Amino acid sequence: MTTTDSAQERFPVRFWDVGDLRGLDFDPFMAAQLRDEPISRVKLPNGEGHAWFVTRYEDVKFVTSDPRFSRQAVLGRPITRLAPHFIPLDEAVGFADPPEHTRLRKAVARSFTTRSLERLRPGAQRAADELLDEMEQEGPPADLMEHLHGPLPLAVISDLMGVPQADRRQMALWTNVILSAGYGREASERAKNGMATYFTDLLAQRLAEPQEDLAGELADATAQGGLSTEEAVAIALLIQASAAHAVRNNSANMVYALLTHPEQLARLRAEPELLPQAIEELLRFIPHRNAVGLARIATEDVEVAGVPIKAGEVVHSSYLTANRDPRVFDRPDELDFDREHIPHLSFGHGPHFCLGSMLARLEEEIILSTLLRRFPELRLAEPVEKIRWQRSALIRGPENLPVTW
Repeated sequence: MTTTDSAQERFPVRFWDVGDLRGLDFDPFMAAQLRDEPISRVKLPNGEGHAWFVTRYEDVKFVTSDPRFSRQAVLGRPITRLAPHFIPLDEAVGFADPPEHTRLRKAVARSFTTRSLERLRPGAQRAADELLDEMEQEGPPADLMEHLHGPLPLAVISDLMGVPQADRRQMALWTNVILSAGYGREASERAKNGMATYFTDLLAQRLAEPQEDLAGELADATAQGGLSTEEAVAIALLIQASAAHAVRNNSANMVYALLTHPEQLARLRAEPELLPQAIEELLRFIPHRNAVGLARIATEDVEVAGVPIKAGEVVHSSYLTANRDPRVFDRPDELDFDREHIPHLSFGHGPHFCLGSMLARLEEEIILSTLLRRFPELRLAEPVEKIRWQRSALIRGPENLPVTW
């Protein structure tokens, strides 16, 4: 019997019909695979063929850090996936392997240091206060998605990038189409092309009239020969879209989690110094995306937890299931602010660890601390059953978050 025959018998291909989930419900397919078949083979709604699906914490860390699993090799292959399209442009850092990946990240790394990001804090706090001033003046009930979670992350990343106020609505529209499986491939590609054209023009403006923003930094990198224009545009698109959209949804999920866990909310109100630890536990607990993201390709034969994976085979790994692995986290399905050690993988692992992780934490800290301080009686204005959740979304989150105080 060949290795392939053995794999077919031991690991039948399971179709993962990824459905829309309400609230913070954990995907039952993911939970079952983690429990019963931690390394399996799956077929997702789009693309061709099947892929290995790795769920356990240590196995996910191994796949996402071992150089024998390549992102670059994904290019040009119609692999099985959730979205009908690939999110990054072909030249994006998301498709690169070291040392190219290292070169691309280095071009923008200084904008994401602790010192650089702390310079954003006063402006982000001021923007949050102004947005909540307007909400308070209008009076309850109010939709936090409209008043806070949507506009604040968009403003913060746009300020960092150098996108002017007049263009931010269009940025949000493009991003919503790109980061959804529901608009179809053609609409998504049009949105990506529109956004790429915008950033091509913006970088050209920065070359002519330099400014101290991320677009200016990328333009300077192209002038110095560190990046091609295509690479710089791909980096700008990925950072702008993912930073605004991911923080928008994840911060909203955090507030929803607190408003539906009254004991934890009361704890934070009584012990505000617990907030940094609470944010880490919320990051672990919240299933922030649907299904899985970008896959990797095995470049040579390799074993994962004793399972042979052949060169050329596709491997999907799940940070969400890793965050629920009971071998690492006691009572993983509970939201517990007393966890002292929370080594979650919500920002990824290995070379592709999220460059914007500290920026996301900064924004989430501002959002939660400001809401808790200014609205001590904040609560949902409608039953949880009436809250609408995004459909066909790649990053999960509510469409509306009605609150009163």
